[in-house]
Amino acid sequence: MPDPRDSAAPHGALPHVFAPIRIGGLELPHRVVMGSMHLGLEGAPDAGERLAAFYRERALGGAGLIVTGGWAVSADAAADGSYGVLATAERERAVGGPDDATLRALEAIAGSTAGTEAAIALQLFHAGRYALTDSPGEVVAPSAVASRVSRVEPRALGEEEVWDGVAEFARGAVLAKDLGFAAVEVMGSEGYLVDQFLSPVTNLRDDEWGGDAERRMRFGIEVASAIREAVGAGFPVLFRMTGAELMPESRPWEEVEEFARALVAAGVDALNIGVGWHESAVPTVQGAVPAGAFLPWAAALKDAVDAPVIAGNRVNKLEDAEAILSAGEVDLVSMSRPFLADPQIIERGKGRAAINVCISCDQACIDRSLVGGHVSCLVNPRSGYEVDFPIPEPASERSQKSADSAAKCERSSGGVGGGRRFVVVGGGPAGLEAARALAALGGEVHLYEAREELGGQFRWARLVPGKEDYGATISYFESELQRLGVHVHLDRELGEDDADLIADCAGVVLATGVHPRTVDIPGSSLPHVVDYATAFESGLDDAKSVAIVGGGGIGVDLAHLLTHTPSDVRDFYGRFHLQPPVEPKLRIEPPSLHSKGLSNGARVTVMRRSGRIGSGIGRTTRWVWLDALKHAGVETRTGLSYRRITPEGVEIELEDGTVEAIAAERVVIAAGQERRDELRPLLERLEVPHRVIGGAENPTELNAVRAFGDGLRAAYELAAA
Repeated sequence: MPDPRDSAAPHGALPHVFAPIRIGGLELPHRVVMGSMHLGLEGAPDAGERLAAFYRERALGGAGLIVTGGWAVSADAAADGSYGVLATAERERAVGGPDDATLRALEAIAGSTAGTEAAIALQLFHAGRYALTDSPGEVVAPSAVASRVSRVEPRALGEEEVWDGVAEFARGAVLAKDLGFAAVEVMGSEGYLVDQFLSPVTNLRDDEWGGDAERRMRFGIEVASAIREAVGAGFPVLFRMTGAELMPESRPWEEVEEFARALVAAGVDALNIGVGWHESAVPTVQGAVPAGAFLPWAAALKDAVDAPVIAGNRVNKLEDAEAILSAGEVDLVSMSRPFLADPQIIERGKGRAAINVCISCDQACIDRSLVGGHVSCLVNPRSGYEVDFPIPEPASERSQKSADSAAKCERSSGGVGGGRRFVVVGGGPAGLEAARALAALGGEVHLYEAREELGGQFRWARLVPGKEDYGATISYFESELQRLGVHVHLDRELGEDDADLIADCAGVVLATGVHPRTVDIPGSSLPHVVDYATAFESGLDDAKSVAIVGGGGIGVDLAHLLTHTPSDVRDFYGRFHLQPPVEPKLRIEPPSLHSKGLSNGARVTVMRRSGRIGSGIGRTTRWVWLDALKHAGVETRTGLSYRRITPEGVEIELEDGTVEAIAAERVVIAAGQERRDELRPLLERLEVPHRVIGGAENPTELNAVRAFGDGLRAAYELAAA
């Protein structure tokens, strides 16, 4: 196996990333694996077209090895109705049946990388007890132990049924090979069926498939052996195995090493190391997890086996992958969600161009995946919707427009977007995506932002520990808008006097966002009371006690910012009682925070009239942020009414009538938002084609997923008009 440190140094600053490597008989052009992501499309009638478009765009963007989302090896293996079932396609091929949608989808996916350097592997999947009640088959598992994911008690498999499961994996691998996939990967991680057999938490059997460590390992080893025998010696087989379950009473490290060695002995060509079960109480992929925190588990296995080892979990930048590979601890790095955020991440990395960085928010990807939704990406809403929002054929580079062309927007013709001129008002997430998409479609775009910097509320989010990468989103759009020739006008607010700028445009996007909602609480005008925008922009004068009125996402972010203390990966290990199997050799520094003078270490109370604190935060991240607040000593209160704000704090009344005083040097109002759409009457009066999007259209339940998505849709609608 070649060592990347011995390779020539192609592509400048990323020589180890772009060093070739072999997995079995497969030659890969670089060492970044596009890891498996279930897209929620696999079971859809049009899955073939949509999935092929998704994977092909990443292949054209430079991906090397692509691993598909999991395809269930049988009906019982599917997690829910959105999963594709391989047995359906197998049956149609075996009996010469009609042109089945599942078979067509697999054929399209297998062919999606044709003519590129990319190779695509089909992931073979069995959910076991993680299957939901709406899955195509029965919920089965090694033992009748329910999970926190499905809350369904599974039926324990009989001894012969376990052998049937082994055969199903082998048949799925043969089907993948026959259809033209370059490799297969067994999903044996994250708490799915292989893990359920391995772990004493879920395997309570006392037969040939359980009772001691050797028998618990048997299912996974038999699956690997059966696949190798079925596909032959030259076909690459990867196995995604769990390095750390992160569950109470889980396997000791010695069993993990023994299982890894047994898999390689059974014919596995590469080990892809995952960590954590879906029901684990330890975060693994959220932004609060230090980058590369779980690298030691993969590094320890590299020393234990003679096969390529792939590491992943919270690696979202090529620079971090380069650091990991240059340290020589693993052979490849798996990056999944970064390919959602930027399908051209590899090609952009070769040219050192700006990359749309995954911000590890989970909101449009993992949160949706766990409920069978259509997976996409917050910062790239085209992800998973490539068929709906096609990219036009490349046009010749547009020349830079002279500065005086900003004086007036006139209709013109030609080009993919008609060569027409568009105005976007507002430089937050919705406006940034609208401007980017309109320019990519061939329009001449003028973006007006009232502030001196683009980014909207992302400017505040990037201040919050764990959300530093939100600043990278701003940087990406700044670079991309410049590359596309968008005219950006900062510190420029449009009003009634600017009718001539927009009257003759082909279209206007109003993305002026929101402003903080005022509250009707006696004392809210006192000098120590500010709204959340002022708190983020100007700080709180090192207040040692702060009361936050409002417990939504903004209130939680502000509380976290006010109470955080500097920490690193060792603090993370200590907080969650993790013991890496080897000493970490590498520490990846997080991006620097954009300090605004906000103090940390303050005593903070977050209050909400009713409902759960942080109820608008995504399901896979809310618990992480609330746990961090609890760890920092933040007090959260709900089920109350506000009597008044005093110079000493906030007086509240509880549901039982008890009156209580919350002491605070500063009070922050974070109780909702109101739309800013002052230009709407002017646009309607001028009868100019326009779209009002994001918070300017509806501030209720506003989130960045909707804002970016609104921007993309508005651009395509106006460009097509």
